[in-house]
Amino acid sequence: MKKRFITSVVLGLMCFALTIGIMIQIKTVEGSNYGVSQNYQENNLRAEVLKYKERYDNKYKELERAQKELEEERKNSTENNEELEKKEAEINKGNKIIGLDDATGPGVIVTLSDSKKDATSALDPSSLLVHDADVLSIINELKNAGAEAICINDQRIVPTSSIICGGNIIQINGEKVGAPFVIKAIGLPEQLMGALSRQNGYVDILKRASVEVELKKSNNISIPKYTGVLIYKYAETVI
Repeated sequence: MKKRFITSVVLGLMCFALTIGIMIQIKTVEGSNYGVSQNYQENNLRAEVLKYKERYDNKYKELERAQKELEEERKNSTENNEELEKKEAEINKGNKIIGLDDATGPGVIVTLSDSKKDATSALDPSSLLVHDADVLSIINELKNAGAEAICINDQRIVPTSSIICGGNIIQINGEKVGAPFVIKAIGLPEQLMGALSRQNGYVDILKRASVEVELKKSNNISIPKYTGVLIYKYAETVI
């Protein structure tokens, strides 16, 4: 009787151990399948993104070719025609104003970087980082000081540009941009620098918060044109 009881206990323990082993094996297989499935999905998404980027690059190249052909046609058609040459000059001037042409000239370069201060020493660690509101405030100060062309990390600022926070990066014109943020502005250097350097101005506020700010004048700043498409849904031309 005693031997039968011991045998039953041993068999019971063996069955329990076997059951636990089977459950662990099932969980391991499920986890492995999930990992394989997740990697497969990520690879597919990456491939799709690369495919669309290639399409975008090809379309943009086609657009650039078309713009060059249009520019050449306009140049040929306005040659030796004073009135049409005047209209062409107005178009080129308008393109520069709204950001559809590259721009060069004197101005200032502002570089914003996250603070090097230890985050644990600050009451509000987020105050040591550069946020979208900080970039916007600097842009507004430059505009108010007469900046004629502005870009952030080579992203041209146009009337429809958006500057949105997205975690530890900022999206400008839909493109992800990370610190340091290099803001270039074309205009009268002394006037732009004066607006940025004034006491209690936004640059002064950032410096007091330990955010790294570097200001530099330059006589030769290059700002690229806006590479997107300007779409106006509500504004109409008055003829």
